[in-house]
Amino acid sequence: MIFFSHDVWISTRETSVSLVLYLRANSARKDAQGKRRNEAEMNKIFWAADSTVQTNDFTTYPQTGIGQVFPLFVKNEYQIVNHAKNGRSTKSFMDEGRLKAIEEQIGAGDFLFIQFGHNDEKKEDPTRFTEPFSTYMENLETFIRVARDHSAYPVLITPLERRCFMDEKHLGIGAHSDYVAAMKQTAEKNNVPLVDLYSMSRMELKRAGEKNSRRWYMFFPEGEYKNHPEKSEDNTHLRYDGAVNFASLIAKGLKEIGGIYAEMLLDDLKL
Repeated sequence: MIFFSHDVWISTRETSVSLVLYLRANSARKDAQGKRRNEAEMNKIFWAADSTVQTNDFTTYPQTGIGQVFPLFVKNEYQIVNHAKNGRSTKSFMDEGRLKAIEEQIGAGDFLFIQFGHNDEKKEDPTRFTEPFSTYMENLETFIRVARDHSAYPVLITPLERRCFMDEKHLGIGAHSDYVAAMKQTAEKNNVPLVDLYSMSRMELKRAGEKNSRRWYMFFPEGEYKNHPEKSEDNTHLRYDGAVNFASLIAKGLKEIGGIYAEMLLDDLKL
């Protein structure tokens, strides 16, 4: 009887343990389902762009993209889906199937931020180069159609200016001007909201001056970073402070547009 009683006790104990494990697993499954459901219900902000926007990891630290930090400015119910990739133009982004990947995910009520220019300018590279007032504009319209075909909202963002200082306070013309003009024409033709990051970033650079603006870009002396010991005089790519600063300009532009574009931003955001 003692053995039988002990045997029953073991069976009961095993059943209790199994029940506890089952309940925990079931709870975890429901939590995961709820998380997936909440993610599915979130408004998504897809970003098609280049290295100035891309999300970086520690292998490229301290480089930081605008899309990487943009969650600092938006409400929790908005999710950034950053497809930006180093070195891409409108042409190469599409040719590599990156726009197709967005098309397969984007849905009604989502947003598509479209920000190109840096690599469309590269005449020496036929895999990336586009003519500003022909193929570049045509490609932008393809991005716009992808968003609208899925009842999503396209937003055009002019390219970030480089640190093209001629002296401490004066910027050169830079290489973006035709692409900025072409994007503005595309926005007007297609009735798409536009954030003029190009003009705002030039104003910021002029205010800061040549030396003070170095902290925003990958421009630093030898030995400043352990994983990037060599000096860098990169006037295109950003560090964290620069990414946050220029992301705030995009947020400012969205706030000025108003409506659904301002609604994604944090309440009482001072820009």
